[in-house]
Amino acid sequence: MKKKQIYSVIAILILVSIYSYDHFLNSEEKTILIEGGKTPKENTNEYFLPTSTTNQIVHHQNYSLSYSEPYEQAEWVAYELKASHLSSRNHKRPYFEIDKAVKTKAAHWRNYKKSGYDRGHLCPAGDRRFTKDAYNETFLTSNISPQEHQFNAGVWSRLEHKVRYWAKKNDGVFVVTGGVLKKALKTIGDEDVAVPNQFYKVILDNTKGNIKVLAFLMDHKDSDLPLYEFVVSVDEVEDLTGINFFPELQDNIENKLEASSSYKSWSF
Repeated sequence: MKKKQIYSVIAILILVSIYSYDHFLNSEEKTILIEGGKTPKENTNEYFLPTSTTNQIVHHQNYSLSYSEPYEQAEWVAYELKASHLSSRNHKRPYFEIDKAVKTKAAHWRNYKKSGYDRGHLCPAGDRRFTKDAYNETFLTSNISPQEHQFNAGVWSRLEHKVRYWAKKNDGVFVVTGGVLKKALKTIGDEDVAVPNQFYKVILDNTKGNIKVLAFLMDHKDSDLPLYEFVVSVDEVEDLTGINFFPELQDNIENKLEASSSYKSWSF
């Protein structure tokens, strides 16, 4: 074999080796991310996590979610908001990133570009200002849903601020939130990200073991109505979504709490 041919063969072998090694590293990284998402973190309150209709729960450091591949977004995002989490600290707003811990692949942020919809946070960035890492983690695409700007910056924002008020007043609440995902919804982008017609937020307060819950259901449009006008029973949200929100509670407590739409014990 001529020297030129030998060098060509060696060059090809080197290129194949480099490609194989890069492929191994990428696969290894993806595996670590997916496996890491299977283990609840210490600051995740498993006791109050809802059921998943998709069998794809991902646990991040500061919130958990159940990803729905057919709708390319989370059916719920759940997190604990403690009084100590509340902060006015400002962080540089990062770029949105694809959540690599979603094994079916989370939607790309480009689906939202020129769609006319905001990339609406489910776990708000404002609830995770206590560290830069916690704040940045809310900018994963698994934590967003298409929202009209007037809704996102209007009545939905008012509700998020009220949740922070309750977190401070009650020294912490547990929050579950998402869009109502159903067939025949409008979609955006190449990956057909669904646009929910309604959004919900379920809040649980376990101050000193005295459990109480409050659920909100909002049409996807801005409103000047007071927030208590959107209070519904947890049962109603469960009927719409197929999600069981607090399966670990004792049945007698769960049934009583979830059937009630009373907001008298909450300060508006």
